[in-house]
Amino acid sequence: MADEDDSSKTEDPTEKKLAKGREEGQVASSQEVKSWMILMGGTFGIMLLAPTMMIKLQREMVPLISEAHAVAMDFEHVRLVFARLTIETGIALAPFVGLLLLMALSSNILQTGLVYSPKKIEPKLSRISLLAGFKRLFSMKAIVEFIKGIVKISIVSVVSFSLALPYLEDFDLLFGAEIIQILDRLYIVALLLMAGSVGVMTAIAILDYMYQKFEFIKQMKMTHNDVKDEHKQSEGDPLIKSRIRKIRMERAQARMMAAVPRADVIVTNPTHYAIALEYKMDSMSAPRLVAKGADFVAQRIRERAEELEIPIVENPPLARALYATVELEEEVPPEHYKAVAEVIGYVMRLKGQLPSETAAQGQ
Repeated sequence: MADEDDSSKTEDPTEKKLAKGREEGQVASSQEVKSWMILMGGTFGIMLLAPTMMIKLQREMVPLISEAHAVAMDFEHVRLVFARLTIETGIALAPFVGLLLLMALSSNILQTGLVYSPKKIEPKLSRISLLAGFKRLFSMKAIVEFIKGIVKISIVSVVSFSLALPYLEDFDLLFGAEIIQILDRLYIVALLLMAGSVGVMTAIAILDYMYQKFEFIKQMKMTHNDVKDEHKQSEGDPLIKSRIRKIRMERAQARMMAAVPRADVIVTNPTHYAIALEYKMDSMSAPRLVAKGADFVAQRIRERAEELEIPIVENPPLARALYATVELEEEVPPEHYKAVAEVIGYVMRLKGQLPSETAAQGQ
């Protein structure tokens, strides 16, 4: 069943899936990159800070070694010498250790950015289960990682010691040399060991980062149904959205039909469009569109107008123009004043509010 699930995950993870995984601490991160950056920090630390550290250590250790016979061996004196040596050594190594910590933190930030995931540190019983711990310890993944670690250490060791071997052949002769010579030789050997390690780890880190990225994307892949479900959650179910749109349209039409009784005239196409216009000569500067509709809605407006005995005037060009350019409760724009005025005038003459054209011409 697991194989079937994996085979059905053919879709790349969406931004929402990646963001959710990030909240849960699921990010593509390579331990080899962290090791590589720590090694790089250690190498540069030795190159830049080692001379200063050696001078400080030499200042503390040379007198102690060269004058060991003069050191009192009572407990209190040995304790004071050991404490001072520990403090001075800590101070000398502090910049180097701080650099390593900085590189370790930077490796995480550079790979994944700042990730805040409280779920990652939530207590879980499975983490303290002996059986679960035993399964993790001897799982195939753990065995593969163990083998990878052995191979990595072997390669790093061979390359590093091959570089440093020429400086180790006469190392037994240095036991009679001065401490500064021993420290200088140790400095060179450490640099060569670190350089070999960095060289090998660079290649390993690049390959492992690519592999971890590939595995992470593979793990986060989604099925086609997962993508559809997420789209529904984000955008809403299309059926529900369609239903909501339908309800809104029905309510808008109901409000519009309720405004039809205010109309003074209905301009029609005659069958495709119906435009309801209101005009009160005493209070309005221009006629206002109170209802409009096409096809079925236009038919309903005409039927309602007939019930209310509102005049219906056929003017197809005007009906089409008003339907396309004027919204509900907007006044008629100036470019349509002339055509609308003719319609309004015709209706007002029918109602006897204006003299007929014959009477006006006779006067």
